[in-house]
Amino acid sequence: MEELDSIERNVHIAAAPERVWELISEPGWYINDGELREHRIERRGDITIVHDDAHGAFAFLTVALDEPRYAAFRWLQDANDERSPSTLVEFRIAEQADGVKLTVTESGFAALPGTAEERRREFDANAEGWEQEVALAKSFAERA
Repeated sequence: MEELDSIERNVHIAAAPERVWELISEPGWYINDGELREHRIERRGDITIVHDDAHGAFAFLTVALDEPRYAAFRWLQDANDERSPSTLVEFRIAEQADGVKLTVTESGFAALPGTAEERRREFDANAEGWEQEVALAKSFAERA
């Protein structure tokens, strides 16, 4: 079975970088079912626990915030261990004449524990999910 490690998605957004930043700088905004919704947020230093009513709790370690160009988070498997297995989720905002290009990259699937088949399922699910999330980011940022 082929081992895949990185997912990348791009979308053009007709909005200012600051508007896009408002969304992507928040850890775990992409935990949803195709619509942005409120989450209960718990902060533990650099770790943010996002509690979603439908999907449970997710832990994110903030790696870098460079407003309004770059945000990076580790999506941790264990909320109590910032060194636990994780993927790296990066958001890049590049200004263009008529808005911005948002690039989302999630990498590190090959280093996750489990079988190659389990990692492939997680990779495939997230690859599909990021299609939905970049569309959601676009609709959020372009809303007046």
